[in-house]
Amino acid sequence: MNMQVDDWRAANRDALVAALQPVHLALCRAARLEPPFDPGQPPVPLTEPPSALETLCLLFGLTAFERSVLLLCAGVELDGRFAEACSLIHRDPKRTAPTFGLALATLPNAHWSALTRDRPLRYWRMIEPMPGESLAGSPLRIDERVLHYLTGVESSDERLAGIVHPVAPPARLPPWLVDAVERAAHALQAGERIMLTGHWAHDRETAASAALLAAGFSPFRLRAADLPAQPAERETLVRHWNREAMLTGGGLHIQMETTEAGGDAARLLPLFLSRAGTPIVLDGDGFGPTDALPVIRIALPAPTPTERRKAWDNSLGPAAARMNGALDAIADQFRLDTSSIHAAGLALRRLAETTADDTLEREAWRICREHARRSMEQLARRIEPKANWDDLVLPEAQMRVLHQVAVHLRQRATVHEKWGFAEKYARGLGLSALFSGASGTGKTMAAEVLAHTLGLDVFQIDLAGLVSKYIGETEKNLKRVFDAAEDSGAILLFDEADALFGKRTEIKDSHDRYANLEVSYLLQRMEAYRGLAILTTNMRQAIDAAFLRRLRFVVEFPFPDAAHRARIWRGVFPAGTPTAGLDPDRLAHLNISGGIIRNIAMHAAFLAADEAGPVRMSHLLDAARTEYAKLERPLGSTEREVWQ
Repeated sequence: MNMQVDDWRAANRDALVAALQPVHLALCRAARLEPPFDPGQPPVPLTEPPSALETLCLLFGLTAFERSVLLLCAGVELDGRFAEACSLIHRDPKRTAPTFGLALATLPNAHWSALTRDRPLRYWRMIEPMPGESLAGSPLRIDERVLHYLTGVESSDERLAGIVHPVAPPARLPPWLVDAVERAAHALQAGERIMLTGHWAHDRETAASAALLAAGFSPFRLRAADLPAQPAERETLVRHWNREAMLTGGGLHIQMETTEAGGDAARLLPLFLSRAGTPIVLDGDGFGPTDALPVIRIALPAPTPTERRKAWDNSLGPAAARMNGALDAIADQFRLDTSSIHAAGLALRRLAETTADDTLEREAWRICREHARRSMEQLARRIEPKANWDDLVLPEAQMRVLHQVAVHLRQRATVHEKWGFAEKYARGLGLSALFSGASGTGKTMAAEVLAHTLGLDVFQIDLAGLVSKYIGETEKNLKRVFDAAEDSGAILLFDEADALFGKRTEIKDSHDRYANLEVSYLLQRMEAYRGLAILTTNMRQAIDAAFLRRLRFVVEFPFPDAAHRARIWRGVFPAGTPTAGLDPDRLAHLNISGGIIRNIAMHAAFLAADEAGPVRMSHLLDAARTEYAKLERPLGSTEREVWQ
């Protein structure tokens, strides 16, 4: 292949030299110089493949005179004799650049229309008139990119630098993308424009470049966010891109991120597309303005757990055999794209050299969690799960239900995939729950316990902050959250469900109608979400029974009775906290929730630490007074007896 390229470059050079000779001869005649070669010498033929000059003339429709003008400007850059002849014709040794006036006077088949902006030389910016007194008398300069193209030198257009980038072919096309790429390539060959949708940006990038290559185009990439806002700048960009695409046989992959949907890119992209005349693959997910564009939409499928498992095997190599079956659980839990799997596999291969097998499994799970949580951390607050089952003080019935929730999460892959429930049933596979109860009764801690037990992340989401008064915005906010969480299957803890739920099955006005739509959308996403989505509420009675039926689990967190409060007091202080004379049974007479108990315990610990002594009942009394004042309620007579 290199030999063929070198042979073509040599032949192209000879063809360009031969094409320059008649132009130089015309200059010599006008300057009354003796030509340095035999005027009757025939040009060097180049038939297959054509020379860069002939290809360019064919692509852009140059006339014989325009071809000669282009060669005149190229000759000045390549051969000093051209500049010498120009200075003699101008009768000024400093004026070595050609002009339109010089070309019209010296070259055959001259026509004035070649000077206009609509003709190829100026429209495609092949040559640029430099500042001068008149158009005909202005110095001309060939565009650097065009000059390099004529000489067969690989180059790029500096006006596209930093905006449009050539894309290297993907090293390997994942098997789950093959069919979609083939359909996209056929559509591109038929002159259609494509819109690729799918969850993972990396898969969309891979599929876009693979489809362009399969259709016979060199792939380039542009971010819609980089489109110039000014019309003149945008026109310059699109014109230079169209020229580059014609010179290289290029096709354009335009990345349109979901976060850009409401910005300038949403307005500028259709304007750019209306002027671009090249094969284009759009890449976006949920970008509304593209709905009006005449494109063929192709949804990229997600890999199955089996396909992800194969990707892990390829990434880990021999280290995969040391995972003791953990890769099946990892492939099911973490929906990573091939880029993330490759990065994680590289890190694990390095660890495998010095790490025991059981440690390698734990590190694999940790690395996957860190990769998968990145998109979610910008949308919600991640809680570091530390609580375990012993920390959770609830009646037996509630504990039994929470253990069942853990079983559903742990055995999801077996029931859904191996036993075929996912294939048989398209709906209702998501795991959803409602945790109801007063503040401080353990709802958030229960989510922590589940996450800690199963090695999952838990994200706390303020549902009230997602609700918008604008129609459709609440659904968009919820979509961003669930889409971001899909990679990890993390536990989603939606606080303040009362902000969205209510007894609204009876529609009284348009607001109730749209509120019902928002609730239905949330429940639909919860039912489809492969992780655990938890709604919390302080007022279960405010939620309609019709909505409750769509949740798989409903757990009521009761206000703790005296016995449960005593258990909470016994376990509230860490093992390293010094205590003296504390009586959990007496403290249980304080009619407060577990959350308030923890607040009092921590406050008392600070008071004791300041005295450099253990936590005593007196510290708890001072802390309780402060906490009760915050709640705007006094210590009752029965509660004061705790310290008597």
